[in-house]
Amino acid sequence: MLALALAFAPGLGRAQDAGVPDAGVPDAGPPPDAGPSDHAASDDAGAPDPHADPPPPPRLLPPRVITSPPPHYPDDRLGDGAHPTVVLLVTLDEHGHVMSATVEHGAEPEFDAAAVEAVTRSWTFAPAERGGQPIAARVRVAVHFELPSFDAATTEAIEGSHPESHPEMNPARPHVHTNDPPPAEEAAADGADHEASGEPALGVTAEVEGAGQREEERGAGAFEVDRDILEAAPRQDGADLLLSVPGVFAARAEGLAVGQRINLRGFDAEHGQDIELTVGGLPVNLPSHIHGQGYADLGFLIPEVVRRVQVTEGVADPRQGDFAVAGSVRFELGVEERRRGWRVESGYGLFHAFRQLVMFAPEGEREETFGAVQYQRTDGYGQNRGGDAVSAIVQVGARDGSWRWRGLGILHGARADLAGVVRADDVQAGRVGFYDSYPVTSAQSQNALSGRFLGGFFGDWRGDDGANASLGLWVGADAFRVQENFTGFIQRSRTLAGVAGRGDLIEQQNQTLSAGLLGRYRSAPWRPFDEVAARVELGLDGRFDHVGQTQNLLGAPRNQTWDRRVDASILGTQVGLWGEVELTITDYLRVHGGLRAALLLYEIDDRLGNFVPLVRPMDEFIMGFRRSAGGATVGPRASAELRPLDWLSIRAGYGHGYRSPQARTLADSEAAPFTEVRGADLGATATYGRYLRVSVAGYWTELSDDVAFEPREGRLERIGASRRLGAVLYAQARPLDWLVGALSVTYVDAELLEPPPPTADDPQPAFTEGQNLPYVPPVVIRADVGVNGPLIADVLGETLTGRIGIGYSFLSPRPLPFGGFADAVNLLDASAGVGWGPLDLGVSFFNLFDQRWAASEFLFTSSWDPTGIPDRVPARHLSAGSPFRFMVTLGVSP
Repeated sequence: MLALALAFAPGLGRAQDAGVPDAGVPDAGPPPDAGPSDHAASDDAGAPDPHADPPPPPRLLPPRVITSPPPHYPDDRLGDGAHPTVVLLVTLDEHGHVMSATVEHGAEPEFDAAAVEAVTRSWTFAPAERGGQPIAARVRVAVHFELPSFDAATTEAIEGSHPESHPEMNPARPHVHTNDPPPAEEAAADGADHEASGEPALGVTAEVEGAGQREEERGAGAFEVDRDILEAAPRQDGADLLLSVPGVFAARAEGLAVGQRINLRGFDAEHGQDIELTVGGLPVNLPSHIHGQGYADLGFLIPEVVRRVQVTEGVADPRQGDFAVAGSVRFELGVEERRRGWRVESGYGLFHAFRQLVMFAPEGEREETFGAVQYQRTDGYGQNRGGDAVSAIVQVGARDGSWRWRGLGILHGARADLAGVVRADDVQAGRVGFYDSYPVTSAQSQNALSGRFLGGFFGDWRGDDGANASLGLWVGADAFRVQENFTGFIQRSRTLAGVAGRGDLIEQQNQTLSAGLLGRYRSAPWRPFDEVAARVELGLDGRFDHVGQTQNLLGAPRNQTWDRRVDASILGTQVGLWGEVELTITDYLRVHGGLRAALLLYEIDDRLGNFVPLVRPMDEFIMGFRRSAGGATVGPRASAELRPLDWLSIRAGYGHGYRSPQARTLADSEAAPFTEVRGADLGATATYGRYLRVSVAGYWTELSDDVAFEPREGRLERIGASRRLGAVLYAQARPLDWLVGALSVTYVDAELLEPPPPTADDPQPAFTEGQNLPYVPPVVIRADVGVNGPLIADVLGETLTGRIGIGYSFLSPRPLPFGGFADAVNLLDASAGVGWGPLDLGVSFFNLFDQRWAASEFLFTSSWDPTGIPDRVPARHLSAGSPFRFMVTLGVSP
């Protein structure tokens, strides 16, 4: 077999020490299986030119670790408190299967045996490659043992707490690290000898560990979606990665410059108010945003640099903070070893869609070190849907002793024209097209612009005794402006007497400057008894926000302000404190219990506060309402995991979480009313080696104060308390080296418990007690399937590879106010591609069967005839989802 172009780690010795012929022996001629054609080709070639440069060797890639479950800590050594490292020589076949593992540098016999068992039975590898062709290899791995109660790094196999013992091991995410590759000529000769001998190549140390920020599972709603599943199906943008998260559906209903509409296990999170979203540790949600509390736009996310999505559905983890009502989604960034180097990719598709990607990930550096820039543009499907967007993400990782450092910067800007909504009855009558916008100036003037910067610096520390800590500082700036008309011509001015019918074009502006910090410390284990270990973890997080926002009604096309609705500045400070005790009882039971508290302080300068409309001229007022408010909340978090069998885990969780209020709704000196959420779940996970993992869970959630979209104001408004009961099934399958798949099915019964009372402005609310929550699909199904592998072993010296991917999403009919239902959604996406050496050609199809579907659908009153009598009967309105589209991409990785 061919050798890897890798240097041998210290102490590994030369190849003959492992029974492999010496790499330095000259080539003795063609291998034994070379036929006459091989000799003839050599004779015809003539004598080689002594002055010609030798051809470059084929690209050699080392094996990489896919999964590395932690080893079993020997029961009879639990009382020692030791954390040894066992170094193994692992032989892999051309499929990446572990053929054998032998101890090179051992510890005690119990640890040696446990390390061998973990690697041979549980670890999975991607094979080494030479010129794109999988080959057998022998690789050195170091398996590190920690007491069973160790935190988020329980999945790690080696940690940097003993760098003096293993100087070649540089902490990183699971990958194979190479040190000082030998000259290409030596590698080529080494490969020839090994291929002739039929022996696997001898690789270098495989360093495997968990990142300091990787979070341990809490409750039955914890899931992890790895890179192989994320890249199985085609993605239109980074936010599409959410589709592979169990129970999530995400769609762009308002163009490239407005955040995605997200649903998660019974919550219509609109633009993110019920989901805590972080990217590389940076918070995405924006508090007190004019377009929606907790507004989050993932348009900056570049799919190629996301290596993992970690999900905690529910609120059982005390580390979950503001907006973690339905749960938390964390995007982990990095570029794995086999994809490092330069990559330039261009794509062009239907509706003049164009995408350009430039990515650089220095070879030999840590996986989290990379830079990427993405540009997108489209004319859009239908009328008034064009847009442009650009994103840049740069991340650098480094290590200094027991500290690991990481810096991350994100820059994003986008502008888009918006088609807005159309009435379903107008579409059916042919007055407007499904993909069109109303032919009035107020509708044709809809557009949006957004810009954002996020930057952060993070450090992770690990002590020799198993204690660990992390800290981080971050800053952010956001600018947002949108013009939208949902209701046509029904609004009346409050500032100009007798003025109405100028078009309900709502202008919203929001600017936010933010800064925040976070920190946590986890103690070393304390062992009061032989079978019991305990840890304590303490943490804090906080942020300061300066928010400026306005909302007006504009008269198009000159954008004259004919009514003012909001003009405010907000200063917000939020501090969260949490603590947790972890108790491990034998190898079968682990329990977490803790508390999370949050303090919120607001200062609001509402410059239109106390305003009295001109229709009430006898009222006297002084415009402006400056006020301050604050509040606190405390809630318990608890979870337990029982492992009665090696392949079975039973988990349960309970939590009391919160969402901060929209600051402008608060009165002076009011105790800021956090929206309180209480939830519990119970479930089980069964694992069959690397081939299959199935999780099933049931959950219950109650929310003290839910919100729904209010079209007259173009933002979210309170509707009352709500309750959700549901269940989720999630399965991941990797039955073959070239096949991966995932399936999730989520059901929820979402019910409104306390509808809003009638008011003078809304005497007949659209919501009634006991009704299903609007816009929430009871059933969400998602399936991803990916096939990727070699097609032809040798095409002009390179391997020809192929790939096929399929992604399917289903949403059951969504309830609407006043008893209506939206149509079901069935979407199938597919992709195919081939790779040859540095080139990659692919095509992606979205909505393959050209289903006509609504990305968002509402029921409210509108009137789109500026000369007619306004219609006061609620009607269905929809924003069209994308029809069939395709994009052809060409990628080059020199």
